Amino acid sequence: MQARRAARELAFILFSQFDKTITNYTKDDLQDIILKSVRILTGNANDELKTALGSLIAMRDQVETYEAESDINLKRPIEAANIPVPLPMTSDLIGRINEMIDIAEKSILALEIAEFTTLDSQYDVKNYAIQIAEFFQKNHNEVDDLIQKYAKNWDLGRLVKMDKDILRIAIVELLYIKDAPMKVVVDEALELAKKYSTDDSASFINGILAKVIVEYGLN
Repeated sequence: MQARRAARELAFILFSQFDKTITNYTKDDLQDIILKSVRILTGNANDELKTALGSLIAMRDQVETYEAESDINLKRPIEAANIPVPLPMTSDLIGRINEMIDIAEKSILALEIAEFTTLDSQYDVKNYAIQIAEFFQKNHNEVDDLIQKYAKNWDLGRLVKMDKDILRIAIVELLYIKDAPMKVVVDEALELAKKYSTDDSASFINGILAKVIVEYGLN
């Protein structure tokens, strides 16, 4: 994972932890929330890996039972070792495998973010996440006004919070930090939407950002 991608993920998690007016947070508050967020990430990763381990054990037991109860092994002497048998790839088995792949990917991501945040060589990850938050603190009215302007038929207060936070991060990067290519910022916002929000969020976020880009002549 690239440092900036880790920083955006961390900023998204940071924004999700806000429970009061954004301007009330000090830099120390932001640092503290990041520390708590990393602890939450690693704790969730640990729990999810335990869940995956339980599913793997259940799958192993299921396969062993399937093998032992096959006709060829039921006819063998009790003391004889089972003979491997062909295993049909059922939809249930595929579903379990896909679930574990998803768990593993999220856990790896969480641990990578935690590693990037704590290593001295990747200190800029935490700083960049805080920079995003601080720029939003200073410009939150303008940023939210832009989102409201282009979210036609939507009241800002009724928007999915995850979508608002993803848009806030991307707009801050595009208009105030101006340190990453426009395409990278948009692509990363869409990835966050696909990963954390609803099925329709990516297209909604893409549409808002496209209008912001045109208005500010960033394309």
